[in-house]
Amino acid sequence: MSNKHSTNVLIETVSGKKALNAFIKVPWDIYAKDPCWVPPLISERKQALSASQPYFQHAEWQAWVAYKDGNPVGRISAQIDKLHLQHNDNFAGFFGLFEAMDDEAVTTALFEAAENWLSERGMKRVTGPFNLGINQDLGILVEGFETPPYVMSGHAPRYYGPALERHGYEPVQTLLAYGLNSGTLTIPRVMQALIQRSGDRIKVRNLDRRNKRAELESMRSIFNDAWQNNWNFVPFTRQEFSAIGKELLMIVPDDFIQIATIDGQDAAFIVLLPNINEVIADLNGRLLPFGWAKLLWRLKVRSPKSGRVPLMGVRQKYQNTRFGPALAFMTIKGVIDAGLAMGLERVEMSWILDHNHGVRNIIESLGGDITKRYCMYEKEL
Repeated sequence: MSNKHSTNVLIETVSGKKALNAFIKVPWDIYAKDPCWVPPLISERKQALSASQPYFQHAEWQAWVAYKDGNPVGRISAQIDKLHLQHNDNFAGFFGLFEAMDDEAVTTALFEAAENWLSERGMKRVTGPFNLGINQDLGILVEGFETPPYVMSGHAPRYYGPALERHGYEPVQTLLAYGLNSGTLTIPRVMQALIQRSGDRIKVRNLDRRNKRAELESMRSIFNDAWQNNWNFVPFTRQEFSAIGKELLMIVPDDFIQIATIDGQDAAFIVLLPNINEVIADLNGRLLPFGWAKLLWRLKVRSPKSGRVPLMGVRQKYQNTRFGPALAFMTIKGVIDAGLAMGLERVEMSWILDHNHGVRNIIESLGGDITKRYCMYEKEL
């Protein structure tokens, strides 16, 4: 199905493999002159958007590609997440996977397509970008354009934020990325004392791969408990976290996942990912014919010098007690030490909600500095 605009912009609904391939490849032209952009692996993008993904067990979506003079110049998706609607009574649909040339007619046509689709299905507002859900990649980069993105985080041209605001979208949430130099991590004196006071009750361990199913389920339970009162929370389903775990365990050493217990009960966890973007940047999205060999060699022999913490959680009942900061510090230190042993020099912790002052204070006390800001937007339909 297509919808032609008077400005020569043609909007094509994505349906079938050929259209999905075109959708996936739109960013290559957008970022052709941006040295910081890292081309995603095309095979990974196809898998992420496959109907077999657990996300689609509770969500429906549609995608569009914009063409001008026969050339793809933009894309967008729209999603309705039933789990989101169960946990957030706000009749909000999502937009996501937005990329477009700096062309008002193109962005107008794309947002009209997504907004109309959501409105026709009863949504009263649109929030995004979610790529595709709250527990995946999200946000538009608004500060920190000068450095490449870390693994599983986004990049953007400077004009995206202003373009959204011109189309009636308002910023509703700021997400922060913090950078930490692994080799200069110091534990503040007050935290050392807190850890000593709690040390007999708190124990930190590496992930036990032999018991991975139970370990992943424990991490999912902690995450869903820790984050349940946060902005636009949607719980991880068992199937989603199992799929994430399968991917994580392919590239993450056991000591890059730390689980903390209090009195023998799992209470907190953290995950550190090697920054795969370092080793795929020159593959141009392709693993064939030699990309797989290059990727595996680089991961094993020339491992990345940076990593990213995308997942972390402390059970709510400990968050406002002396154990909360101690659990956070001890798990962070655990993965930083593991990263140092692997040669990691820099770690990004993202995304941190800007109003999450507890976690921000902990990261800043360890020497972390804000390196990037991402913004979420919303519009009434």
